[in-house]
Amino acid sequence: MVKASDLLVECLEAEGVEYVFGVPGEELEDLLFSIRDSDVEFIPTRHEQGAAFMADVHGRLTGQAGVCLSTLGPGATNLLTGVADAHLDKSPLVAITGQGGRERLHKESHQALDIVHMFEPVVKWNTQLGEPEIVAESVRKAFKLAEHEKPGATHLEFPEDVAAEETTDTPLSTRERVRRPDPDPDSAARAATLLERAERPIVLAGNGAVRTRAQDGPGRDSESANRLRELVHRMGLPVVATYMGKGAISDREPYSLLTLDSGSAGEGGEAIESADCVLAVGYDIAEHDPAGWNPDLDTTIIHVDHEPAEVYRHYNPEVEIVADIPASLRSIEESVSPGSGKAWCSEIHDRLIDHVTAQPDPGDPFSVRRTLPILREAMADEDVLLSDVGSHKMAIAQAFPTYEPNTCIISNGLASMGISVPGGLAADLACESNVVAATGDGGFLMNGAEIETATRLGLGYTILLFNDNDYGLISEKQEQHLSEHFGTKLQNPDFRTLAESFGIDGYRPESWEELQVTLEEVVPSDEMALVEVALD
Repeated sequence: MVKASDLLVECLEAEGVEYVFGVPGEELEDLLFSIRDSDVEFIPTRHEQGAAFMADVHGRLTGQAGVCLSTLGPGATNLLTGVADAHLDKSPLVAITGQGGRERLHKESHQALDIVHMFEPVVKWNTQLGEPEIVAESVRKAFKLAEHEKPGATHLEFPEDVAAEETTDTPLSTRERVRRPDPDPDSAARAATLLERAERPIVLAGNGAVRTRAQDGPGRDSESANRLRELVHRMGLPVVATYMGKGAISDREPYSLLTLDSGSAGEGGEAIESADCVLAVGYDIAEHDPAGWNPDLDTTIIHVDHEPAEVYRHYNPEVEIVADIPASLRSIEESVSPGSGKAWCSEIHDRLIDHVTAQPDPGDPFSVRRTLPILREAMADEDVLLSDVGSHKMAIAQAFPTYEPNTCIISNGLASMGISVPGGLAADLACESNVVAATGDGGFLMNGAEIETATRLGLGYTILLFNDNDYGLISEKQEQHLSEHFGTKLQNPDFRTLAESFGIDGYRPESWEELQVTLEEVVPSDEMALVEVALD
């Protein structure tokens, strides 16, 4: 006989869980002590939202569900934003929330909310663990669904009285992940014909192209890992990526047009708007409205993904290949002729790269765009840049060349502020590469307290903080619409002193040369550091 809380933790061990991120609570007492006596490490965080963001980024980088934990009531409501972020960003995540004893849930009681129904709209599946005998099945189902394409969040509620009960049950054995079938040959042949007949074909590489390893990347020695690259090379197809598809092919490739909004005049977007055939690989409409690149409804669309296309007037594919993405790309590649993509906009690549890698002049004021070429030089190809949400996110998405998959992490589904500092922690745990967490002053102070969590764990990554004393992206939008802005100004603390109060080094460079020297020093370092860039 074991307690249900012990069984749940044994199930986590069987799933290969290394970390549980969360905030302790009274209703979690049995579960926390069960974790203490296991091989799973509990990481107490400073806020439940930070815990969920950590699990979100862990899942996105590793492909294995990150786990976050909260107590009932306000703990669960705090967790919700990060869970929703994983849901719309297609990151595998399992959330566990405590709950009061079942004997009081039928009536109004302290901190009791209907958490299961509250989480339902932002998870793939959830349930209450109402009996010890359903724990093993429910945990296995939660992980299976969270990690199954398309991945996302699941949720388990664990009442404290159930956690203390005993059971003879044991964990279910894990199995290889369910794989989608190979593509329909006729559909792949039709897709190949459409691409060859097109005058201006282009690839739109979305989140799924990176997530499913349909691209070339470090250590990806399986055949499927090279499929997108091989198709692009065989046909001479230009590629434009969504923000979360950055790195699907290297931006050094002459076929890369960076992202949909890249360039001084949005040339990546202009290229896809002028294309007559779009091969959409792992494209999620939650990222970019297709009305922006198919406004006249005259583009032939080929949809390659694990799920059928969303019904949308501006995204109505001629062919849908719903199957394993690498296998689908292989089938298309086998049916096309070399060079049939015509490389019709290859000259755009050089202009884009020249634009985004141009170094600032010594007298130029600090800006995010001018900082990015210096940051890129300070980072190795395999280093990870994780962006918070704000005006800096737009610059990073559009103008930060990315050379490997999953090395530029951007939340663009829910697009929630506050993800970068806790996300940087999770990235540093998951990766051997150096990690930079870029953030604005607004997003930083939402979860900046997780610096303490990072230092407690002995982690070392760089926080690059762009400070304009404003919710800058909102100001920009208001200025565009109304030629004025309101309700966006902020008053900030001394960020360098704040960093030092956490026991980490703080920097505030005053020149481009000083910024370059600072980044070259701190990015490869094993120590935590905060670098503030004061924007004019």
